[in-house]
Amino acid sequence: MDFSALKNEPRLLMSADLVPLQGTRFQPTGFPDIGAAIYTLPDSKTQMLLVESAQSMANRLEATIWDSVAQDVVKPLRGISYVVVKHNEKMLTNSLLEAHRIASSYILGGKSQKTPFFEDFKRELNAISNDSRDFSSLARVLARDDINCLLHGVFFVGNALADGQLKVTRVLSSFIEAKNINVISSGGVKNDLLDSTGKADGKGGSKEKYGNIIYHREEYTAKEIKAYFNLDLAQIRSYHLGREVEDLLIAIALYKIRSFLEFGLRLRTACDLEYTLLTVQRPEKFVLPDFPTLEAALPSFVAAAKSIFANPPVTIVDFSVSEANKNK
Repeated sequence: MDFSALKNEPRLLMSADLVPLQGTRFQPTGFPDIGAAIYTLPDSKTQMLLVESAQSMANRLEATIWDSVAQDVVKPLRGISYVVVKHNEKMLTNSLLEAHRIASSYILGGKSQKTPFFEDFKRELNAISNDSRDFSSLARVLARDDINCLLHGVFFVGNALADGQLKVTRVLSSFIEAKNINVISSGGVKNDLLDSTGKADGKGGSKEKYGNIIYHREEYTAKEIKAYFNLDLAQIRSYHLGREVEDLLIAIALYKIRSFLEFGLRLRTACDLEYTLLTVQRPEKFVLPDFPTLEAALPSFVAAAKSIFANPPVTIVDFSVSEANKNK
């Protein structure tokens, strides 16, 4: 697989045309207190809708490489670095699923073998804290324990680690929006077959437990739904980790995008989509490999970059509340 067409490009930009898998309606993401995010373009006419936010898409893209049945990364990526949190030999979570990745409290608050993971990591990070511009050293520390932090970013909050100065922004970002939207208002009722009045408890009833409950819902139609993907190639190169690691990061990112489009577009019960066209916007001459090609190529990319990973690449951390409290 050849990424030479990306060598001098600052970004790889792609978009995918989406349509509802069945029917014409779809349900966007909602936000507390405001509901769906609707906005108008500068022409003061075109109504837009945020179908999936950047933060939600980051979670969805990360989830594409986790095999929940095998409790491991997908087979083509086995051998990459990440951290598993266990207690009494049972897996609780891992750095691929945690919202803050390796900065998760469950990871930093656990023990790696007999040493607190927090202390090991603090020692490594504080070694470069005197020069927060030493991006390459930070990237190398992160790649050792969880290479996906270099794609999805990480931020160490507070002063306990390197004076709170070290962070990595997202290399792979994405969002989904819809254009020229119309609202479809509908509703329903939760039927109580025993007592529609809601007085079954003898105390006047409770809307949360008894009685019929009427609700309102909103879905949407749109002339156009698009998913956008942005891979920051300049940031990948700024890590200065060598061609093998750069190629691995690009290959993982492309695999995640392809996997999401092929298998991850059931965003909600009432939002099941499919893509009809994937377009590379920049650089125009780059041809995105298909999913089977990426899947077949990934093991060789992992093998070529294995020297940067911890040995073994999967770090096991034991988490208990009593140990975690010591780091507060």
